[in-house]
Amino acid sequence: MSDDRIAAVQVDPQSTDLYASREKIYVRRVKGLYRALRLYGGAFLFALYFGVVWLQWNGRQAVWFDLPSREFHIFGLTLWPQDFTLLTFALIICAFGLFFITVFAGRVWCGYACPQSVWTWIYMFIEEKTEGPRNVRIRQDKQKLTQKLLAQRTAKHVLWLIVALATAITFVGYFAPIRELIPNLFTLQISGWAAFWLFFFTAATYINAGWMREQVCIYMCPYARFQSVMFDADTLVVSYDKNRGEPRGSRKRGVEVSDKGDCIDCQICVQVCPTGIDIRNGLQYECITCAACIDACDDVMNKMGYEPGLIRYTTENALNGKPTKILRPRLFGYGALMVLMIGILAAWISLRVPLDIDVMRERDQLSRVLSDGRIENVYTLQLLNMTERPQTVNLLIESDIEISFIGPTTLTLDGSANQTLPVRLVAEGDDITLPVHDVDFIMSLADDPDTSVKQESRFIGRSNL
Repeated sequence: MSDDRIAAVQVDPQSTDLYASREKIYVRRVKGLYRALRLYGGAFLFALYFGVVWLQWNGRQAVWFDLPSREFHIFGLTLWPQDFTLLTFALIICAFGLFFITVFAGRVWCGYACPQSVWTWIYMFIEEKTEGPRNVRIRQDKQKLTQKLLAQRTAKHVLWLIVALATAITFVGYFAPIRELIPNLFTLQISGWAAFWLFFFTAATYINAGWMREQVCIYMCPYARFQSVMFDADTLVVSYDKNRGEPRGSRKRGVEVSDKGDCIDCQICVQVCPTGIDIRNGLQYECITCAACIDACDDVMNKMGYEPGLIRYTTENALNGKPTKILRPRLFGYGALMVLMIGILAAWISLRVPLDIDVMRERDQLSRVLSDGRIENVYTLQLLNMTERPQTVNLLIESDIEISFIGPTTLTLDGSANQTLPVRLVAEGDDITLPVHDVDFIMSLADDPDTSVKQESRFIGRSNL
């Protein structure tokens, strides 16, 4: 029997550093199709993030997560803690969406839409505008600090902090109305918690996008580690075509070299990479699929008179001359589950009853006997109107015995109101046949009785006194 085991290699633990200090990456600016996609896509996400918080809806902020009142307003939809299941479904949909896009096109989310990537590109743009292009920054970092360089770096960090502060104010503005937050900030009247989160997110944005950058993607983001388990030979990833590019070698434009591939070993694909990898070494977990290397290589190929696409979006099967299968079981499975979850969530929201009732029994005395021999139980009802408009509701009870409901049977709840209502249930002593009888409290809309909620409780009889 053949031995198919992988040979073990002895590793000297002294030769491996458990920690290596970060080597600064000087990213070169590049132009091209994929940079334009990142630019316009990032601008859209940037505008969405900073713009939605200013929208108004029915006299309030359109998207507002009101934690003190436990109300989460998303345009015309108001969610409460009772709707936590909806959030669970939304997170599951996002997870399956991420799995779907990863199976189809690799880590494309990281390169085009991840906030860490979008803000890092913005910070790198500011760095280039204040300190100069890549070669200038490399040269300046090797020189002594001059007054001009100090002014450039000061301007860079001031702009970084302005972007970080604007990001933090906007984020906190989704939880504390931004039209009140900003005046309170400038008059120093914000709450302690608001001040803490403003400082926290300002510092986090400034450090992550300005200083850590690719370290967040490589070491802190778990997606970089588990993405490989979702890849297969038909996943669309950024790849270098070794069959066409090897062996590498420099040459002049227009000079044909028969013993060399198309790669002229210019290193520009490495210089434009925000994580500092060489895509020619194959797929690496550090690659965020931003396609900057594709734009750079295509530009070089065009200048050399070669066909673009030496580095391109392709699949392992395509590189090996095999057919690529787009509709494969894994992709279909993730897509089907995502569509199913979206359908369930949409149905849940459309069928969601905008009412809730919570029943609490009196704890001091479970039940008591009235002077005429009847048995009385006291309850406190917590009535919730989940809509933003007033609702007239009816209250009734159902039980296997005849019970009188003493309290208002019709009342009007204000929009987004959480109202407490004490009520009593009274039953004839002769009708009580069991120590405990089930009783259901039902609240329904006056103009739509079919829209109702039910809460079970218990009626304690004489034998439990």
